[in-house]
Amino acid sequence: MKKSEIIDLPYKANAEAIFSSIRHFPDALWLDSGNPVCSSSQFDIITASPSTILETTGKITKIVTSKSTKLSMEEPFSLCDKLFSSIKNTDDSYKDHPFIGGIAGYFGYDLGGTNIHHLPKHDSLPDMRIGYYQWAVVLDHLSKKSWIFFSFDCPKKLKKELINCIKYKSQDIVLNTNKFYYELSNTTKKSQYLSTIAKVKEYILAGDCYQINYAQHFSTKIDEDSWEIYKDLRKRMAAPYSCYYQLGDTNQAILSFSPERFLKLEDDQVNTQPIKGTLSRGLNKTEDAEQAKALIGSEKDRAENLMIVDLLRNDLGKNCKLGSIKARKLFELQSFENVHHLVSTITGVLRKDKTPISLLRDCFPGGSITGAPKKRAMELINELESCKRSVYCGSIGYISANGRMDTNIAIRTIVSDGDNMHCWGGGGIVADSNAEDEYQEILDKVGFLIKSKGN
Repeated sequence: MKKSEIIDLPYKANAEAIFSSIRHFPDALWLDSGNPVCSSSQFDIITASPSTILETTGKITKIVTSKSTKLSMEEPFSLCDKLFSSIKNTDDSYKDHPFIGGIAGYFGYDLGGTNIHHLPKHDSLPDMRIGYYQWAVVLDHLSKKSWIFFSFDCPKKLKKELINCIKYKSQDIVLNTNKFYYELSNTTKKSQYLSTIAKVKEYILAGDCYQINYAQHFSTKIDEDSWEIYKDLRKRMAAPYSCYYQLGDTNQAILSFSPERFLKLEDDQVNTQPIKGTLSRGLNKTEDAEQAKALIGSEKDRAENLMIVDLLRNDLGKNCKLGSIKARKLFELQSFENVHHLVSTITGVLRKDKTPISLLRDCFPGGSITGAPKKRAMELINELESCKRSVYCGSIGYISANGRMDTNIAIRTIVSDGDNMHCWGGGGIVADSNAEDEYQEILDKVGFLIKSKGN
């Protein structure tokens, strides 16, 4: 009888060389903790060559295996749940491992509702692409250990090729980054943005909603290898829920530097950490401390954050045990290279009749990037924004065969469709929002993404 296998590896703080060694395999995926810059992050997960792919475009999901390709009109999350049920591993000896093979990939924002807008090029990316992966390299930055996990059904040939790449090829890789220049252009004029914010505030004052997360789109043609761009940005934008995902064997890719966790599930314990409240870093220590103090004391930002906390408590209630949902932390300051954020932490306990996929589906998309109430906010986003959000504001992550899950909110994210790069920046708009300040906040958030340092 086939058994799963774990092979210990020498620990490395930086996983770039390991990922580079396996990047030529299809659907290569690096769930990047941002280590060593993000020292509180624990795991890096690297994998590739899924045996099954679920790819959703509109209402049709393509199910691809080595033996067949089928089309389904079934709801995408239901198909994911069926796939998860078929691979679920209940062996307690692996319950403490973050990822022992399982589902990984992305769930695009538009899975959460119909979006009528059309944007050429980036619209060619599916609304969802997830795979069943039978192996993974895991780096544990707290224990300073790393290993390769091979599921019992991982093909021998693939296993042999991977071991050769990871153990030997990765040793010869030089960690350098090519110098290049790019700048993404805003597809929305500032005057148009300001007039749209005025319209958003009219909806809020009319009682349609309390908050709307409105986003701008940036784009440019690009010839450079997206992997080289990711490595360069990683030096300036390291974040705990980052990701580099190369779709299939194409030059399409997702480059995410998200600071925000969407949903974590471990031993039936659910955790979500919405971000609401942002202010730029100061130019020196004194100014930076003043900026942090101003954000912590901002009644407007705390009120926005609390709206989303209440929304997420309601979303978690669809899958968590009655009375288990708690707001553990409110308005905690977290600081990154370019901005300060206010982050809250909400927890719950998953009911026995629910699954990681049902939890994800019923909370999707995350409330911090829609507004409140969610349904109406999403309708207004659809009406007011100029193009599809694609992967942006969706979620990237994994659902392990042992039932553990960790996913991000796909903000600070670039989508490369092979010819163009696309990026979005957004912010929560409430009744007393200042449009000029909100415009600047977006530039503070994505400034590093939309313009490279160049030579």
